[in-house]
Amino acid sequence: MAPITATKKLGQLKPVTGPPRCNAVATQPPTTAPTIPRIQQVPVRLEWSNGQFISKILEVSAERLVLDFGSQAQENLSVQKASHIDFIAETQGAKVEFSLPGLKATEYQNLPAFITPLPPSLWFVQRREYFRITAPMQPQYYCRTELPDGSQFAFRLCDLSLGGMGALVDGTLPPGLAPGLRFGRVEMDLVEWGKFYFDMQLVMVSERKVVDSKNETISTPRLSFRFLNVNPAVERELQKIIFSLERSAREKTNRVK
Repeated sequence: MAPITATKKLGQLKPVTGPPRCNAVATQPPTTAPTIPRIQQVPVRLEWSNGQFISKILEVSAERLVLDFGSQAQENLSVQKASHIDFIAETQGAKVEFSLPGLKATEYQNLPAFITPLPPSLWFVQRREYFRITAPMQPQYYCRTELPDGSQFAFRLCDLSLGGMGALVDGTLPPGLAPGLRFGRVEMDLVEWGKFYFDMQLVMVSERKVVDSKNETISTPRLSFRFLNVNPAVERELQKIIFSLERSAREKTNRVK
């Protein structure tokens, strides 16, 4: 099946010709309503500033979205106080992501549930056609670009594929950073392989949460980008680098064993 992208006419989708990539496209109502049922009964991860849990979509219509309660009472109370909630669901190799400003408790078929209006837009991250490799801890690979206000912005490579990359940000995010923002000539310093320059589009802003040795949760801003207009020569170089990183990771795993 060909990748899809949203046309300017709301609710209409058309195939994209050309080589397959890991693409992410935004859809808006009325497209949102028929897209969400694809993930009905599929586990959905809810994330907000103070926590996260797994739920599932119980019902979706043109007016509302109904989600199941989580398994922990404390989390169910906490999420009702959140003013920004990210939703992530994966189905058949694709990912659907959207955000909502809040949830209200209600009942659905005589059981507790959450209700909310449909999201104004959602991101449909298409099936990955390329292998994605996690960047090593050492050496660290940094990317640098310029923000719309002219200030410099640096972030650390987290994972890499031919279609795009993930990055971690040390410190707080600069203001105005939002999905859809485009960057020209982002410098990616891959140390032993040299420096590469890409046009990118920001697809997702989220957080990576890990628990440290003190059992404390450490949150790091995470950015997801897709590459724009990558020429065949650069693609070949990236493919070599990805294979090399994968081989190094496999050799390191074998040494540990």
